[in-house]
Amino acid sequence: MDRNSIIGIILIGLLIIGYSLYTQPSAEERLAAQHQRDSIAAVMKAEEQKKTAELQKSVIRDTSTSTPLNDSARQELLKQQLGDFSSAGSGTEKLFTLENDLVRVTITNKGGRVKNVELKKYKTFDGKPLILLASDSAEFGMSLSAQNRIINTHDLFFEPLTVNTSRTVTLRAYASENKYIEYVYSLDSIQYVVDFKINLIGLNDVVAANASYLSFDWKQPVRKQEKNLQSERMATTVYYRFTGDEEDVDYLSESKDNQKSLKTKVKWIAFKQQYFTSVLIADKAFDSPIVETKTDQASEDYVKTLSASFSLPYDHRPVENYSMQFYFGPNHYQTLKKIGDLHLEKQIPLGWGIFGWVNRFLVIPTFNFLNGFQLNFGIIILLLTILIRIVLLPLTYGSFKSQAKMKVLQPEIAELTAKFPDDPMKKQQETMSLYRKAGVNPLGGCIPGLLQMPILIAMFRFFPSSIELRGEHFLWAKDLSTYDSILDLPFKIPFYGDHVSLFTLLMTISTLLYTRMNMQMTSATNPQMKWMMYLMPIMFLGVFNNYSAGLSYYYFLSNVFGFGQQYLFKAFIDEEAIHRKIQENKKRPKAQKKSSFQERLEKMAKERGYQAPPKKK
Repeated sequence: MDRNSIIGIILIGLLIIGYSLYTQPSAEERLAAQHQRDSIAAVMKAEEQKKTAELQKSVIRDTSTSTPLNDSARQELLKQQLGDFSSAGSGTEKLFTLENDLVRVTITNKGGRVKNVELKKYKTFDGKPLILLASDSAEFGMSLSAQNRIINTHDLFFEPLTVNTSRTVTLRAYASENKYIEYVYSLDSIQYVVDFKINLIGLNDVVAANASYLSFDWKQPVRKQEKNLQSERMATTVYYRFTGDEEDVDYLSESKDNQKSLKTKVKWIAFKQQYFTSVLIADKAFDSPIVETKTDQASEDYVKTLSASFSLPYDHRPVENYSMQFYFGPNHYQTLKKIGDLHLEKQIPLGWGIFGWVNRFLVIPTFNFLNGFQLNFGIIILLLTILIRIVLLPLTYGSFKSQAKMKVLQPEIAELTAKFPDDPMKKQQETMSLYRKAGVNPLGGCIPGLLQMPILIAMFRFFPSSIELRGEHFLWAKDLSTYDSILDLPFKIPFYGDHVSLFTLLMTISTLLYTRMNMQMTSATNPQMKWMMYLMPIMFLGVFNNYSAGLSYYYFLSNVFGFGQQYLFKAFIDEEAIHRKIQENKKRPKAQKKSSFQERLEKMAKERGYQAPPKKK
């Protein structure tokens, strides 16, 4: 080939490439085409699913209804659908009940699953039976690969083998006389725990040779049980505990829908609600669960839909056994803690770090001790407040005394401010020198207050999570676990709500008065800080208006006792005597030990080569 031929070929190639680029569809056209293909695929998939569903309805139906198919055609269709389990593809639904004083568990032979769970000692907020799990939409099924098809237990009718309606139910789905899936449910007489055992007998040549695991799907739409739907949604999610680390309990976000593939083994999975929970506990572990939460914001009857998919290993032995447990019951700290060394109580949000410690080792034991006297819970909260105030009395007294000292020194601090208007470093040095000579710690009023914060925050977590308050009335509050409404508004106020909580109003008013009293005792003169201190309680008014009435009641009582302590301290603390003591300390000739803050301040001044500014003429 000569040079002209090569150039011609190159030009032709460039023309082809250019034409291809020019004629290719734009991004918008490609997106529209893809959307069209997706729509066609979705329609085809929907039609396929519809046909499959119709086929299943025609094949797997109650034998009590008439069927247009003859027996041989019916058996052939069942054989195509369920393989060796075709004999279990039809039947009549039968229900079996396990019951003790705490819980009533209804089991259906259709799928061999738990169909209904009622907690007998609890009611919904409007007095109806509390149904923790309902048959209308809950799912629990095992899938196995067999004979080039996926067989799910929810399509099978199990036959009852032995039934003790108060203690044990045994159900079997037969592939043949010696090949079957066996479910055994047992209920303890005094607990909320249902033992669940799966026995696979003779299925080693039925299950596909390349199948190394069994898949499980668990889904539970959570019904509304409480008065405040939004608060219930913010407390409902999926919890789980990893194996190998007894402290490693985690959960999905409560504030938004989420899905998470854990890619490891977990010991238990819990569908946790605000005050109740459904937990599935493995004897060994569940493999690689996928957990998910979904919320239908338009629904007024359901809180969320919680689901989990996981697997168990299958070793193709003639007999395979799996043991699990269900816990259907309340989120009660002691009840959950007693169920083995599983840390189920970590579902209760008591706070992290020191706040959780305060609740576990101080608040809960004290609360349970007072509850043992069978008192009204309003009285229990009152006594709890008194005890906590007594425990904090030394810190409160120390804080008040330090504030009194700072108040006495306020005139002299004002003189230093006037003396050094343009030299803040020198003013700070002289102020710290004044504190040192007078024997006053400027942080003495802050540290006791900070030490009290863990208890205040712990209470913020304790009361909304305490099931003991659920349904308990006090004064005008019909239920201390939710808001106390004395007036339902015909409209909704942004950031406040559509009702008026009296305990919240009392708490806010008492907080403002308490803040005013403390402001009079401190030396703070910053107007912005002053207004911020008054603004915070008003901002929290909208938050606490939808919170537990027990929490607002506790904070109100705490403020009332705070007033009493302030007046009591004033009777025992003489500000004039404090002033005389400070003046005596200032006149003492012995050198006062510098505080670490004073030493750092002086060192910083030296490093910066501090020089006093020239005086103005």
